[in-house]
Amino acid sequence: MSGHGAPELTIDNAADLKVAVIAAQWHDQVMNGLLDGAHRALKELGIAEPTVLRVPGTFELPVAAKRLAERGYDAVVALGVVIRGGTPHFDYVCQAATAGLTQVSVDTGVPVGFGVLTCDNEQQALDRAGLPGSAEDKGHEAVTAAVATAAALRAL
Repeated sequence: MSGHGAPELTIDNAADLKVAVIAAQWHDQVMNGLLDGAHRALKELGIAEPTVLRVPGTFELPVAAKRLAERGYDAVVALGVVIRGGTPHFDYVCQAATAGLTQVSVDTGVPVGFGVLTCDNEQQALDRAGLPGSAEDKGHEAVTAAVATAAALRAL
């Protein structure tokens, strides 16, 4: 939802939604920014403090998202950071996390907000983390997307 052409979302009747946030533990500074952005978005939407679950890394996000989706959450938000290194590991982790989180959402019908940063370097991650001076706030965006989708699905 970033960059030019990002939508202005109107979200009605979201305050009673049950939301969980899963956050990887790698890259503390970036993850703290993503989590802060997620909490800001939830507060703006009038949603009570979410369940927050920390997992070791981005690869572990899908299994945690599936468990939470199966436990009655209306929306799940997955936050993580993968920074490209000198091996194909980056590609494997990014692909597995993306496919896994998508599959969770499709299989369970529970929206999963995708707040996984896949960056070439640490500066790109910092620029997207919602920190002071950051150009983007992906934690905020991931919550907004998940909650907007949950509210839309509930209205069907």
